[in-house]
Amino acid sequence: MPAASFPADFLWGVATAGHQNEGDNVTSDTWFLENVTPTVFQARSGKATNGWELWEGDLDIVAGLGLNAYRFSVEWARVEPVEGEFSSEALDHYEAIVDGCRARGLAPIVTFNHFTSPHWFAGRGAWLDPEAPELFARYCGVVMDRFGDRIELGVTFNEPDLPEMLTWADLPSFVADLERATLAAASEAAGVERYRAGNVMTREDFPGMRAGMTAAHVAAKATIKQRRADLPVGLSLAMCDDVAVPGGEAVRDRKRAEVYDYWLRLAADDDFVGVQNYERLVYGPDGLLPAPEGAVLNGMGTTVDPDSLRGAVEYAYAVAGVPVLVSEHGVSTPDDSIRADFIEPSLDGLAQAIADGVPVIGYCHWTLMDNFEWIFGYGPRLGLHEVDPETFARTEKPSADVYRQLVARYRPEA
Repeated sequence: MPAASFPADFLWGVATAGHQNEGDNVTSDTWFLENVTPTVFQARSGKATNGWELWEGDLDIVAGLGLNAYRFSVEWARVEPVEGEFSSEALDHYEAIVDGCRARGLAPIVTFNHFTSPHWFAGRGAWLDPEAPELFARYCGVVMDRFGDRIELGVTFNEPDLPEMLTWADLPSFVADLERATLAAASEAAGVERYRAGNVMTREDFPGMRAGMTAAHVAAKATIKQRRADLPVGLSLAMCDDVAVPGGEAVRDRKRAEVYDYWLRLAADDDFVGVQNYERLVYGPDGLLPAPEGAVLNGMGTTVDPDSLRGAVEYAYAVAGVPVLVSEHGVSTPDDSIRADFIEPSLDGLAQAIADGVPVIGYCHWTLMDNFEWIFGYGPRLGLHEVDPETFARTEKPSADVYRQLVARYRPEA
């Protein structure tokens, strides 16, 4: 079988997110939600991986993997900690990261909203606020004015479809109850009628939040394009590879319609769509089928299936019809040998999708290092590197070297 092949200009990267890595994101909605009582968060982010201070070394690690791209997020809460007041210090910091990427041969892929928003914005109701699109677009414009001329791709939103996806995850009812209690506690603590956030959401808010994020995406894209018409802009979606055994097609198609299709159709007007894939789920006539006996399982309890990436990418392209960026892909497991064995067959499947006509522009592994995984705290392990919780020292796992060697094979000209 011939070796997998990728376009010469393919982007090979890793993905990270500000709140999950930087630490001390004290003016954000997520920080506030972590610190109310009760809270759905199992731990507080605290210093996270101390990425705010250690970013230069992290870029050296990325470059040392032989990659040519780095996806990271700009924290709106740091850039605009008080409504209408923009922080020169934060903008200087993110500009330095962009320039640091360029100096190391890394294409900067910037996410403008990776779940978190400013505390003041959440106090206004977040994406339920009629002025939310204008406020978000204004922030994006400030970021673009500072360093938008040097970034490679712009991602407006990270996984705006995640709330709908989680309704299919069969979570125990107490999770939704605790999310509701968290928002109620935050509203009381902030002295507002409705404190809302993009990553802790009640079901009755889904339609309004979706409408707000949709309008914000459109407004932000217009603002970004006004400043740089040639910059490719899109959004990134959480996408399982949903497949069906005979009789399960109706259930699978209903999930696709409820979770992905709205956003994929929206992405049809964008320059690309980001796909973030972690699992394949198999549906029968009565719903989700259990993992086969003896299957290797990920941290979500589902089968580790490398071919899920190919399936998710092919479906995204079939609906959206625009180029695909794999903006996240990985596996949650404390056993790094599973991760190390997972990468190559996943990339083989991605190469097959490309050979079959899907225009894929890049692949970003999630993630560079173990970090703060939102409501699950520091339990899940998805990194190519370990992080010492006291010293913040980064230690390479065997999977990092596997990825390095694969990219070297796929980029012989580098």
